[in-house]
Amino acid sequence: MPRAELDKQPADVQRMFDAVARRYDLTNDVLSLGQDRRWRREVFDAVAPQRGDRVLDLAAGTGTSSTPFEEVGALVVPCDFSLGMLRVGKQARPTLPFTAGDATRLPFADDSFDAVTISFGLRNVVDPAAGLAEMRRVTRPGGHLVVCEFSHPTFPPFRTVYLEYLMKALPTIARAVSSAPDAYVYLAESIRAWPDQQGLADQLAAAGWRDVEWRNLSGGIVALHRATA
Repeated sequence: MPRAELDKQPADVQRMFDAVARRYDLTNDVLSLGQDRRWRREVFDAVAPQRGDRVLDLAAGTGTSSTPFEEVGALVVPCDFSLGMLRVGKQARPTLPFTAGDATRLPFADDSFDAVTISFGLRNVVDPAAGLAEMRRVTRPGGHLVVCEFSHPTFPPFRTVYLEYLMKALPTIARAVSSAPDAYVYLAESIRAWPDQQGLADQLAAAGWRDVEWRNLSGGIVALHRATA
């Protein structure tokens, strides 16, 4: 399977994620040195769900990020446009209501959710601005958006080391553990090309989100943005 390119043609990105689905969670653990679990916990804490809250978990993949919401009694909907991811997720987590959907054309009514979250998926959306506008549409007034995404390390010497790892070591490690290692070349390139923390905050504001704020995780490798509808 050819890897996706940075123009992010939806069919190419979908095929890429279908191909990596089988060992996706394991690969993420290895490539992030286990940090991805902490980052997802930070997302959960930022949402601070209550029992009965309606939560849309976009780019949910196999549902790893959705499970904690279900465990506290929130009504979580894992949504992804990769059918391969959804199949793997449904086998592992049959109680979750996995839903196929494109972030730029969400299959939900206006004001459907108390919170929307998307972790490590916004940069793979073909039109992030359209995706952010759709997330705003399906969030009730006063509801929240939490975006967890790779960003730009804030300490320049560390940023240099990180980029070396991203572009050289990451694809090499992926070849040892992933079911479709070429996909991780695209993922590394997409991380490098993604806007910095302020750049993403500006995109959120342009899409109509209010009270935009962010904090860095792991020295800015990842940024957690939060906003209000």
